[in-house]
Amino acid sequence: MEGNKSAADFWWSVELEARADDPASEELLANVADISGSVGAEFSDKDDKKILRAFYVSSQDIAYWTSVLEKLLPNFPGVRIRSHSKEERKQWNKNFLDAFPPISVGVNLVVMAPWHRGNDDLGKIPFYIYPSSAFGTGYHESTQIAISLIERFVKKGDTIIDIGTGSGILFIVALKLGAASAVARDIDPTVVAEALRNMKLNDIPFDKCDLRVGALLNGIEVKADILTANILIEPNLQLIKNARASLNPSGIAIFSGMTENERPKFLNALSEAGAETVSELTSRNWWGCAARFV
Repeated sequence: MEGNKSAADFWWSVELEARADDPASEELLANVADISGSVGAEFSDKDDKKILRAFYVSSQDIAYWTSVLEKLLPNFPGVRIRSHSKEERKQWNKNFLDAFPPISVGVNLVVMAPWHRGNDDLGKIPFYIYPSSAFGTGYHESTQIAISLIERFVKKGDTIIDIGTGSGILFIVALKLGAASAVARDIDPTVVAEALRNMKLNDIPFDKCDLRVGALLNGIEVKADILTANILIEPNLQLIKNARASLNPSGIAIFSGMTENERPKFLNALSEAGAETVSELTSRNWWGCAARFV
């Protein structure tokens, strides 16, 4: 740590660039920032490039964040890392948080920041997530796809396994819709406190979820009624291989975090594993599905 600065005093800043004359550039850059765990972003134009300056929490070092980005970028043609630096925390973050309005998801759900509590949309089931989270807010299309599929298939008393849980948003939704218990795993140890905070926000007892650090289904012995994973295609493909063994006979596996271009490859892998899709959803360029093993 430099000088007397603590991790609470600064953000990591990473500049990402894409061609300014490509109408899809801004959306691509925003998607990279969102999926990689950015807590905020600023757009600018420079040297015929569209620049997005993404901010990341300093509890992880910059090498961690650049590694995350480098693994993502092959999925986003034309986007590259321009530079990175350390930035003092500024008032922009509060403005960024205040910009998150309630957003309807699925049929009967609404995502709300905690400061919107009390302004609930009558007839909608609210769930509260801190938009300051670096691990998922519910505003990204892939998360909304997963939530919509959970709403469609979850039943009262179900057991949920949530892989790559991040903020916990998916298992929290399932529990609020009547699921009895959840098992949640993520390879990032910093997400545990974040997910616990969001459980508390939603009045979910901590004993409702076995929340730990872990990779994919490793070490999970519970049989689930619903398996959820809002992650990239490669870990999703790995997950397919062991998903059947972790599901009850009539269980549903929900996969999201993939693009429409990746759909054929993933459907082929599902078929080879003896699974069939029972529902598919798309939103902009994002795609997800629910599948059952036969």
